[in-house]
Amino acid sequence: MSELFPEPEDTKQNINAPLADRIRPRNIDEMAGQQHLIGEDGPLRQFFEERDFPSMIFWGPPGVGKTTFALMIADHADYDFTRLSAVESGVKDVRKVIAQAEILRKRGKKTLLFIDEIHRFNKSQQDALLHAVEKGIITLIGATTENPSFEVNSALLSRCQVYRLRLLTNDDIKNLIERALKDDEVLKTRDIEIKDWDFLLTISAGDARTALNALELSLKLAGRTKNNKIVITREFLEKALQQKTAHYDKAGESHYDTISAFIKSLRGSDPDAAMFWLVKMLEAGEDPKFIARRMVIFASEDIGNADPFAVSLAVSIFDAVNLIGMPEAAINLAQGVTYLASTAKSNASYKALRTTEAIVRSGVSLTVPLHLRNAPTKLMKQEGYGKEYKYPHDFKGKFVKENYFPDEYDHKQTFYKPGNEGKEGKFKQRLDMFWDERYEDE
Repeated sequence: MSELFPEPEDTKQNINAPLADRIRPRNIDEMAGQQHLIGEDGPLRQFFEERDFPSMIFWGPPGVGKTTFALMIADHADYDFTRLSAVESGVKDVRKVIAQAEILRKRGKKTLLFIDEIHRFNKSQQDALLHAVEKGIITLIGATTENPSFEVNSALLSRCQVYRLRLLTNDDIKNLIERALKDDEVLKTRDIEIKDWDFLLTISAGDARTALNALELSLKLAGRTKNNKIVITREFLEKALQQKTAHYDKAGESHYDTISAFIKSLRGSDPDAAMFWLVKMLEAGEDPKFIARRMVIFASEDIGNADPFAVSLAVSIFDAVNLIGMPEAAINLAQGVTYLASTAKSNASYKALRTTEAIVRSGVSLTVPLHLRNAPTKLMKQEGYGKEYKYPHDFKGKFVKENYFPDEYDHKQTFYKPGNEGKEGKFKQRLDMFWDERYEDE
């Protein structure tokens, strides 16, 4: 481990370390879940077998193994391991790590830099990593709960493999806890019975760390029976966590199920149900930026031109969440939710995008006809670029019969089919009239 940012002493033998650290997997065969990455044909398993790892970004919710993977990689491939928190570190810290890595590299020692919450690094901090990652001075492992496409700049993203980690299943969590009861140096000396598995799995919500912390806290509160047995009941779990009900994974549904219910409620124009799922997510500690981002997408996908203002409002709500933060930002989110749920709906622009994508990807001609091309030079004009282009503003109704598709493409299919709701109803009337004029002789 690096002396610059030393890791804690080996927690395997440290009985005072938290349970989650004491039973941290030592190899991929002990990992809970993530079989799409470490299964027989998984990419991470292949990297482990070859002992050769690219720079990677692990994207997923808390408690699913991002840090554990980084530690195992460093141990398995004998890297010098350095860990930075994006919340606490700056460009100076990054450069210091890189300078040490260059020294170690000359001695034949590789460096793995693990950056927790890498999405919190600004552009200059991320840019400071580019050269070192590209030249192999460091192997970067970034961990993020946010979509890296939004939060990590494209230059750094292009130099890393992105792997998405999934929430653990109830079976994964149960197997993990049973392994802790069997193998942990402290727990295996006690006779422990978990009486309410359903509640423990529910409050864990696919998060291994939450599950292990809940178990450890409840053990401190639980008494012993006459035969010296410790029974973990719902009562002890509730007392330990000060939580009467499961906020985020009731009856086993996942984080993604909840956001799905939220979006479907908005789409179904039910502001009350949408507000219900919003509050559930906020009470569970969901990142409000994640919710606001989904609202921006929804405003274009499900409202579109029926109410063009909706996307402006959604973007403003996202900006407000960034500016203000919780708990006050909940007020902004509530305004956005009630508006988006209540306004007119249309998915016509979204469907037009998907239809057009299919057409373009089918192999049709994509050559721009001469009359639509720009002609900034004399030679281009001589070649016919822009010739016979008809300027719509010079015609009645700002419309002229013209072909805007490739010459070889026979366009008779309507991609964008506006509905009758809201502003889009006026679009429909106008476009229907133009369609009739455009094809009146055919």
